[in-house]
Amino acid sequence: KQTIEKEISSLKTLLKKKEEALQKLAEKQNNHTLTNRDISRYNRQIIVPTIGVKGQEKIKAASVLIVGCGGLGCPAAQYLVGCGIGKLGLVDYDLVEENNLHRQLLHTEENIGLPKVKSAAAALKKLNNEVKIDEYKVQLDSKNAFPIISQYDIVVDATDNVATRYLINDACVMSGKPLVSGSAVRTEGQLTVLNFKNGPCYRCLFPYPPPPETVTNCGDAGVLGPIPGVIGVLQALQVIYIIIENENILSRSLLLFDGVDTHFRTIKLRDKMKTCTVCGASPTVTELIDYEQFCGAPAADKNFNLKLLQVNERLTPKNLYEDLKSDKPPILLDVRSQLEFQICNIPGSINIPLDDLTKPENQEMLETKLKEESNFRKVCIVCRRGNDSQKGVIKLKEKFNEIPMCDLKGGLHAWARDIDQSFPVY
Repeated sequence: KQTIEKEISSLKTLLKKKEEALQKLAEKQNNHTLTNRDISRYNRQIIVPTIGVKGQEKIKAASVLIVGCGGLGCPAAQYLVGCGIGKLGLVDYDLVEENNLHRQLLHTEENIGLPKVKSAAAALKKLNNEVKIDEYKVQLDSKNAFPIISQYDIVVDATDNVATRYLINDACVMSGKPLVSGSAVRTEGQLTVLNFKNGPCYRCLFPYPPPPETVTNCGDAGVLGPIPGVIGVLQALQVIYIIIENENILSRSLLLFDGVDTHFRTIKLRDKMKTCTVCGASPTVTELIDYEQFCGAPAADKNFNLKLLQVNERLTPKNLYEDLKSDKPPILLDVRSQLEFQICNIPGSINIPLDDLTKPENQEMLETKLKEESNFRKVCIVCRRGNDSQKGVIKLKEKFNEIPMCDLKGGLHAWARDIDQSFPVY
């Protein structure tokens, strides 16, 4: 019996080898490198005229790095892995949070608290386990950017802060990699391809970073879930077009998406600047620099605390709490939007959104309020995180310079942390 079982096992092994040899012979006769499984799996896109067998071979051989596993990176990664990309790198230092889930659909409730790269990679491997996926749980910086980026053909910028955008751009220019850049905030999205076939880089379009106090992101301004989904999918499409050498690349063009009326439009961008400091004829930026110093802001998507006021112009939550219990409590002016004010507010606050502070009718209303409320020591301006409140103080001082004004340091987030733990945090 044992002899017969050994003969059967030997014959099975021989049969498997013969089948593999036959498949290799068939693939060789087909004059392409796609396996029968590849053809079966990707046949719906292979038969698209712009892809074909050659296009699928290029996709299979390509490698892509996605920086950011959030609202843009998740859909971009999902579609690239789905279409059979050869190798995908994921870079993100952050952990999955509950407020990510409405737009970052690779992550689940079970993965809250896990590294985003780990969560995303696990989901992507379930989608297509033949794609090689590299995980980098790091914050991209001037030291690690080159070693990571150099391993890939194309880079996708799916980040949400200015300093990292300059870093990725410079690293891509210096290493000769095309960069597919997207952004999404509120109900709007943008997409372009940089450093592609002598086209402009990010510095050509924005030689100098904007003042930190003028920059917003989805954490501050909000974002409707499907908006980054739309842009992330289009980033994946542009990556595929670069790989298969399609002509319809958004180099020298900016795609704008308005989610309110579901309208797309494309505007022309400037050509590459000869005087660009990184990609021009005589570049002065020839190595990666300190981008946080260059931009005056951290290279992270987390909260950034502005420092526009003096220390004595800011109240801590505990100071404000004590002042509110005094016989001369401050007037609380909340400069968040009306929608945010409806979510939560400190009782007794009045609401004038920051952008409306200088409107004559609001200044008249505030002036009347100050005259009516004679029993107060100061006006304390509050906002969500303690940034817009500082801007509010500066704006109102131009009109009410004789009125003592301050802001709540750390905003309502700090109030919820230090004073009222039942206060909603968003």
